[in-house]
Amino acid sequence: MAADADIRANLAAVRERVDAACAAAGRAPGEVEVLLATKTQPADRIAVAIAAGARLIGENRVQELAAKDAELSGLPCERHFIGHLQSNKVNQVLRYVSCVQSVDGVELADRLQRRLEAQDRTLAVLVQVNTSGEASKSGVAPDDAIAVVKEVAARDRLRVRGLMTVGLQSPDDALVRASYRDLRVLRDRAADAVGAALPVLSMGMSGDLEAAVAEGATLVRVGSAVFGARPRTA
Repeated sequence: MAADADIRANLAAVRERVDAACAAAGRAPGEVEVLLATKTQPADRIAVAIAAGARLIGENRVQELAAKDAELSGLPCERHFIGHLQSNKVNQVLRYVSCVQSVDGVELADRLQRRLEAQDRTLAVLVQVNTSGEASKSGVAPDDAIAVVKEVAARDRLRVRGLMTVGLQSPDDALVRASYRDLRVLRDRAADAVGAALPVLSMGMSGDLEAAVAEGATLVRVGSAVFGARPRTA
């Protein structure tokens, strides 16, 4: 587990990695944002990262959003939900986040739409696509992605900003890059289908962010590279 000084140094190192990956891909460094994936991380450690300049925080679990809210409220950060969202947790998650990155079907979109209507507000969302084809990962199938984006975009309380994927777990960099390339191609086709820009490609994590940036990521989700490896649970 990283100490406070290590968190600050690690965050700077991640930013340097992203900037270097952007340079290698001929992209401007400001094109790619870093979101901290804070699953299992206590609020005081997240606060250290925020004080060091982190501005996007992503949680996988609704109960962690709630537990950390008191300590993180008022800090200069934006919180996103990046995990699988069950329909019965929609009411809770909407209390804390400005974006749900893991919309994986029309049923969830409809539930979000109804609650947002009741609250008279809108919400930024990303459609999650399972580009790796791995059964352990959530997301719509690539063949269904454009149709789902069109359906979600038709809900007036949802602002579709782009697509998200969890990359292929493989030591073969070419295969990992291909899964990210597939998301970029789908994003471009979906943008044409809905007649609107979809600027966000949320893809890439601590171990493969360079591959994601090379293929067009605009947001990488980084956890262990900043906070250290998560402790194993019994």
